[in-house]
Amino acid sequence: MKIVDMKVEVLHIPLKKPFRIAFAVQDHAENVLVKLTTDEGLWGIGEAAPFEPVTGETAATVQEALRLFRPGLLGRDACDLEGAHRMMDRVLAGNTAAKAAVDVALYDILGKAMGQPLYKVLGGGSGRLVSDMTIGIDEPEQMAAEAKERVERDGFSILKVKAGLDPARDARALELIRRAVGPAVRLRVDANQGYTVKQAMVALKAFEAAGVEAVEQCLPARDLEGMRFLRGMTSMKLMLDEAVHSPADAARACRMEAADVINIKLMKCGGLYPALQINAIAQANQVECMVGCMLESKVAIAAAAALVAARDNITEADCDSFMYAVDPEMGMPGGFTVAGGAYTLSDRPGLGLDFDF
Repeated sequence: MKIVDMKVEVLHIPLKKPFRIAFAVQDHAENVLVKLTTDEGLWGIGEAAPFEPVTGETAATVQEALRLFRPGLLGRDACDLEGAHRMMDRVLAGNTAAKAAVDVALYDILGKAMGQPLYKVLGGGSGRLVSDMTIGIDEPEQMAAEAKERVERDGFSILKVKAGLDPARDARALELIRRAVGPAVRLRVDANQGYTVKQAMVALKAFEAAGVEAVEQCLPARDLEGMRFLRGMTSMKLMLDEAVHSPADAARACRMEAADVINIKLMKCGGLYPALQINAIAQANQVECMVGCMLESKVAIAAAAALVAARDNITEADCDSFMYAVDPEMGMPGGFTVAGGAYTLSDRPGLGLDFDF
């Protein structure tokens, strides 16, 4: 089954409101869709969600990378995932969102060829998972009001709260959020590299007092020594995100004992194939994983959710970003359904999306 055509299309995603984290504000996303077609008539769709501060990519660089990958993809066996990644890595270093788009399209084809949903292709038995909902940085009172709405109106039982600009303000936000949502809602914090070690020591104490269960990437990505130090002073789980892009990064983080949890993102690592390697390395070192996302449509979210459903060591999901869009469906029915934070994946082959372009 050979790849005979590749089609590329830019997807503009306006957001309901600007989304703010410690080092960036976004009011829209410019993503890139890829469609690979085989000589047997099967086709698969993938998505690149570039985020320049993390992956160094833009929609324009993704399109150029895909142009460079095209000669190595046409005529290639669509089931040769390792060979496709080896080719892409030879052509370009980095460019992981572009590689993820190709990777997901190939897995979509593989699922269709096998007649199985992607979560079963990846080894899973149940197509169900629970995701958190993220609260972006705002005034503490506004963050608390949004958290209350997400719990009471939308039915979420897990919230991820963005932080990292100011420890005192972050502590106030968490205090108000806890008061607004009550004791049963699970809270975690993502500081997006925003703190120094001294600031993190102060913030972690406040978060622990608010009943936060986990804190993500509170230090700059390079500071694994600092993360190891902080792990020794808190009972909360500490997560790495921006510090881990590749399987090699995961191995180093595990050797350094720098994390309790690693956040895998398809756009950071280059797709499902390397994501499975990161999870295997983490599992061998008794480190749990979460699967997160950039600002993605249902294409990439369906792939990320399938990965969560397929692996027991992936204990948490942060697969909510498509809901920030003005139109979360974006003309892409299928893939999964959501009730609150509970996802039920489609049993249709591949990604299960009823979408073509």
